[in-house]
Amino acid sequence: MTKILSTIYGFACGLLLTGAARAEEGGELPDPAAGWDHLWREIIIDITIIGVVFGIAAIYMMIRYRAKNPNDVGSAPKLTKAQAIAWAMIPAAIFMADDFFLSAKGWTLWNVYRRVPDNAMEIKVTGYQWYWEFDYGDGVVTNELNVPVGQPVVLRMTSPDVIHSFFIPAYRVKEDVMPGRVTYIWINPRTPGTFISTCTEYCGTAHSGMYTNVNALVREEFDSWLVEAKAEAAEEAKG
Repeated sequence: MTKILSTIYGFACGLLLTGAARAEEGGELPDPAAGWDHLWREIIIDITIIGVVFGIAAIYMMIRYRAKNPNDVGSAPKLTKAQAIAWAMIPAAIFMADDFFLSAKGWTLWNVYRRVPDNAMEIKVTGYQWYWEFDYGDGVVTNELNVPVGQPVVLRMTSPDVIHSFFIPAYRVKEDVMPGRVTYIWINPRTPGTFISTCTEYCGTAHSGMYTNVNALVREEFDSWLVEAKAEAAEEAKG
């Protein structure tokens, strides 16, 4: 039985990893946010089906085998050892195979979430008590995060004071930001818009106010903003 379950798990992992690899080879950049949403829907459907099956079975047995009078005593059919093992192991194998499949999908998605695409734009993030600072290089430093639509962005994050946690709900990404370490997350902006990022690790008295905007800009708008920001930074550096 263990060998069968291991084979199922290995097959599920291989199938999912192959699918992810083919998507990347075809030039399609994976979207972790969409992946997490899809996996969450599958889990909800899965546990709903299981709950309904067990609920129906429980209701049926409550009605079918209810006591007709106070003196009724239940009895169970005699099972052979093989029958007893089958009734225990076959349902367990079915549910465990389902759990292994979902676990394999989660593991595959986690690997996508942690593997930064080669063409990702890098932005340095520093978490202070109690604000965020985003460094684009060439002297461009802002307190709001601007990102281009259509290009992956990796955020390299650290903190000079206490532990923070950078969370962008719209992109389903969150990671601790710690003194003495550089952590990272990456996002794949697909649509223009303004989203919220916030700190989700209690970091002091003004923790609740440590949030800012994430502005996903179309490529032309982002490039124009970055050129202007670099020019302003150069002027400030001169004098």
